Amino acid sequence: MVKSTGTYLGGLNCQLTHGPSGQTIDTDAPKDNHGRGAAFSPTDLFCAALGSCMVTTMAIAAKNRLGRDIPGVKWEVTKEMSTDAPRRIVRIACQVWMPFPKAQDPEGILERAALACPVKKSLAPEVETPVVFHWPE
Repeated sequence: MVKSTGTYLGGLNCQLTHGPSGQTIDTDAPKDNHGRGAAFSPTDLFCAALGSCMVTTMAIAAKNRLGRDIPGVKWEVTKEMSTDAPRRIVRIACQVWMPFPKAQDPEGILERAALACPVKKSLAPEVETPVVFHWPE
């Protein structure tokens, strides 16, 4: 079990602290919800966690099943919020760019690992999460 803590700093800003490492992350409310957008909003952080989790899970699968590391993988997540109440995330579109050809993973181990990551599996089914993998020729 991992514990994190947080402190509300005022002005719609929070500081989160990761218990084991002591690292901190600041959040700010987004511009479209009374904030300045000066840092990740809580929902931005949530969506960014999906991309990070997918690639981390891919890296674990690459190490364990392919015997290699996968440095250079890049990703992008695009968050879409509801236009009706209650305010919520309705779609997280993900793109993942691989630094090597798909021929190096002919069985699709990495894509399956990404799609089975813990964050993706924890999302409500109502949240759309399309994922596109880009492999160089």
